[in-house]
Amino acid sequence: MILKPIKTQKIYEQIVDQISQLVIDGHLKPGDRLPSERELVDRFKVSRSSIREAVSALELMGLIEVRSGEGMYIRQVNVDSVVAPLAWMLFIEKDSDLELYEARKVLEVQAAGLAAERAEEDEIAEMHKHLELMRTDLQLERTGEEADHNFHYCIAKATHNKILIRLMNTISDTMRITLKTSRDILASDRNKPQRLYDEHFAIYEAIRLHDIEQAQKLMLDHLVGVENELAKDLLRKYK
Repeated sequence: MILKPIKTQKIYEQIVDQISQLVIDGHLKPGDRLPSERELVDRFKVSRSSIREAVSALELMGLIEVRSGEGMYIRQVNVDSVVAPLAWMLFIEKDSDLELYEARKVLEVQAAGLAAERAEEDEIAEMHKHLELMRTDLQLERTGEEADHNFHYCIAKATHNKILIRLMNTISDTMRITLKTSRDILASDRNKPQRLYDEHFAIYEAIRLHDIEQAQKLMLDHLVGVENELAKDLLRKYK
């Protein structure tokens, strides 16, 4: 029998748990405005830094929207994705990004091959549309995680495999979080955003040309490259 040590929950995690539960129970609904930072400090009896950490976590989870000068609002979310422990567990575990990339290698390398085999013209055009959005983000020095996420999801759809598409939907919210994290890390090197775009474009070209082996190879190379960069960053933070 393997027993794991009990982890002490951080203050900001407790705040996130409470607010998430209020959403799950229906006490907080999409469009509702959260109390101000100062009010939350008073109500939770915690420091301002703990509130800020919780707000950052809730924003990354996609549960709230922070509007400059207006406040914090509950977003329209699928309650099932809040209830599911996967997204929150993956957010708070320091090595979870790497585990997600392991899972993505299992799913997306095969998906790239299937997409190269089965993608129709309109699906290839949709991939190109998100590539163009990625290129615009690059020019405007934006992180571009939304276009990145949508590009990968287009590949999953082009497999025409309902189970694989469902699996991608299951990890979709968590992917958005890790894509934001990884792109923030990679943006610290001025050459990395361009390299990311080039890698996505090469994957697109292989799928467009229906080159199954090349699409799989390029997808694997891309995911392994990002995974390695995340591993280096974790080593710097936790050694």
